[in-house]
Formats: sequence, C-alpha cells, structure tokens
Amino acid sequence: MSIGEALRLAQDSELDLVEVAPMARPPVCKLMDYGKFKYESAQKAREARRNQALTVIKEMRLRLKIDPHDYETKKGHVERFLKGGDKVKITVMFRGREQSRPEMGYRLLQRLAADVAELGVVESNPKQDGRNMVMVIAPHRNQAATDAARRTAKAEKATASEHAAEEQAPSA
Repeated sequence: MSIGEALRLAQDSELDLVEVAPMARPPVCKLMDYGKFKYESAQKAREARRNQALTVIKEMRLRLKIDPHDYETKKGHVERFLKGGDKVKITVMFRGREQSRPEMGYRLLQRLAADVAELGVVESNPKQDGRNMVMVIAPHRNQAATDAARRTAKAEKATASEHAAEEQAPSA
C-alpha cells in the first residue's frame, strides 16, 4: 500500500505508522501505538539485562609457607566460589628471599588447581606479577550454565508468584 494511504489509515485509527523492517523489500511497517512499543521493548531489554549472568571474580590470597590446615580451609573457600559459578583469582604472595623461589609458588598453585580440577579449569596459567604470582580458575562451562539456569528459574518463579498475588488481591 502507498505511504500516503498507510498514513491516512494510521491517522484514522489514532495509531502510529512504525517502520519495523527497513531493509526488507518492500520495507515493512505496522500500525501501532509507538509509546507502548518503546515501553515494551525497554521492558524486554531490562529483563534481558537482569537475566544476564554476571561474571564475578573472587580472590583468594595464599602465602608460600602455608600451613596444611590453612591450605585446606582456603581450598574449601575456592571450592565454594566455584560451586557458586564464580571465577577465582588465586594470588601467592612472596616475601623477602621467597621471591628467589618462584617455582615453589608455581607448585603450590598447580597443587591447588589439581585439587579443585573437578569443579573448575585453569583459565590463566600461573604468572609472576611483581611480588605475587597469579592464577585464575573458572568453573566448568556446563556447571556455570546450570547455575545460571537455576538462578533464572528462581527469578521467573518469584515474578510469577508476584503476578499471582497481584491477581488474587481485590481491586479497589
């Protein structure tokens, strides 16, 4: 239909003529309330942002001469972070003459990576950064996806229960 005819039709029905697909041949237009369309698209964008998984990086700091019990405690924290779907940055801090033995820090980080291998994978290998040695461990992809799906399902369930509560409430 011609543009003039479509504009007249939109004016008669008190709606807007909105171009939906400008690259199509011929361009596709719809009669709709543009304000409502913008509001709904903003709502969809906000919902998509809310459901996006945020990558949180937790940090765990170790010393080279760490006690076995302290190591187990720190390892437990790393496991908890990985189960929660967060990345973990592990830092080994060197002091004084310890800086001349970076291979010991490398071995400590490799040992920790091996201990939590079933929960996560080494994303960035140990590298010396001044007085520290840093390594990043990320949770396995399938586990991160299931955790994100679980959070999304939980959020959807909460919004569904809110809508149900609103519908049951008597209107004033």
